[in-house]
Amino acid sequence: MNALAGLPALTRLALRRDRFTLPAWLLGLSAFTAATTAMWAADLTDPADLARESRLAATSPGIRLLGLASGGSAGAYAMVRNFVLLAVLAALMSVFAVVRHTRQGEETGRAELVGAAAVGRHAPLTAALIVAVAADAALAVLLGLALAAAGMPAAGSFTAGAAVGAVGLVFAGVAAVTTQLSATTRGASGQAAAVLGAAFLAAGVGNMAGDPDATGLRVRSAWPAWLSPIGWGQQARAFDGNHWWPLGLAAGCFLAATAIAVRLTARRDFGRGLLPERTGHRRAGRLLRGPIGLAARLQRGALLGWATGMLGFGLIMGGLAGQVADATGSAREWYTRTGGSDVIVDAYRTSILQMAGLAAAIYVVQVLLRLRTEEADGPLEPVLAAAVGRVRWALGHAVTALAGATALLLLFALGAAATAGAVLGDPVGEVRTLVPAALVQLPAVLVVGAAVIGAVALLPRLAGGVAWAALIAAVLTGPIFGTTLGLPGWVRDLSPFTHVPKAPAVAVGATPLIALGAVLAVLLLAGLIRLRRRDLSLPA
Repeated sequence: MNALAGLPALTRLALRRDRFTLPAWLLGLSAFTAATTAMWAADLTDPADLARESRLAATSPGIRLLGLASGGSAGAYAMVRNFVLLAVLAALMSVFAVVRHTRQGEETGRAELVGAAAVGRHAPLTAALIVAVAADAALAVLLGLALAAAGMPAAGSFTAGAAVGAVGLVFAGVAAVTTQLSATTRGASGQAAAVLGAAFLAAGVGNMAGDPDATGLRVRSAWPAWLSPIGWGQQARAFDGNHWWPLGLAAGCFLAATAIAVRLTARRDFGRGLLPERTGHRRAGRLLRGPIGLAARLQRGALLGWATGMLGFGLIMGGLAGQVADATGSAREWYTRTGGSDVIVDAYRTSILQMAGLAAAIYVVQVLLRLRTEEADGPLEPVLAAAVGRVRWALGHAVTALAGATALLLLFALGAAATAGAVLGDPVGEVRTLVPAALVQLPAVLVVGAAVIGAVALLPRLAGGVAWAALIAAVLTGPIFGTTLGLPGWVRDLSPFTHVPKAPAVAVGATPLIALGAVLAVLLLAGLIRLRRRDLSLPA
């Protein structure tokens, strides 16, 4: 049989399955890019202000970790602020698409059913890559149009779009390899995410170790940046030279990864990965004899990865406190407006804790959606066959998500306190300030988690899309992006994060926390009641 037999039909099937998911990614990223770029262009109309902010981005090692300065234009400044975020999201979009149409199909049994027809060995992987590449190409074009619509030069706009799309292309190839290595969807996605984290660190370290040029507006990256697909995209220098040749490295990397994946596909057994699967203990420990212990064990890998990232994020953001204290212009105005205080250091502390709260909410959504996965894929059935009810099972996941979110916020606060204390000269005071202020973010995070449980209970088939859409809405209308985008007050009030007291910049009042607690209780109770009464969608 032809190794690509059935490819057109599988490609159409994959496109149909992603007819809502991929357009949401593409339109969301494009709209965000257009809005933020237009906002910065409007805020930095004075050439002196633009030069000052661009020079700050080029001379600050902390900012260079998150963006590469390439000149003093508004477009180049927008890339400093946006490129890494867009590149990471494009990479995740590609990874999820490839894993969804390859490893997930084998894990759930759909691929075995499809494979019973006239389908070649390499057709599923090829169809997944076609869809991912098409999505990356569409994203490149849409981002170019979005930047051009925001008033940026067309050449730089489409160079920037192509650079982001190139990062997504590389990680489509990375996911094609990891789906051959791991036997599970979670493992394949986790391995690809680990490569993405390494790429982010390589680009960031290379930019931090680089040097500004004589004008102080452009950074020459050190060699580690050239080891990273994110670094290749930054070296395209959109709006400052528009070099397309570094994107050839991304194309070559994708082709090499695809060739490796094809070879590995031919060597592994269907439904298995090439890496050996670790066997468990013959007897379960005491913690695994209850739903909370089982949920904690299942979430352990995700929590460890998130904990490492949050601690590192806290160390980096805390170390920038000294530089922020000297901020002027639009940067100072943004922090004071977002943080709710004219004292710049207090406003900065508040803003980074708000970011930590958003990150913890992403973790909570990720781990609580396992409720739907266990129900749809089958692991829930043997759990309920024991002396465990549905409510107890759901609460087990909820309790571990609460503990995990709390740990992440504390790790971020301790990391930020350590480096901020070293810079500002008061480590103990920073711990006393940041740790309780970080926990203030927890009620809003839990409201998002309760919404996820409600989505799983009320709309099980749409739970994933509804949960992620609710999170994105909460983030975009919250204090970070809602204020930045200039949204009206009633729109910002839709986000639970808007109602979190801006600690430590202002005193914490009980009223907003009680209100968030009431919303949390209503959502959680409604979800648990519905979950207890509805029919479960167990596999036949």
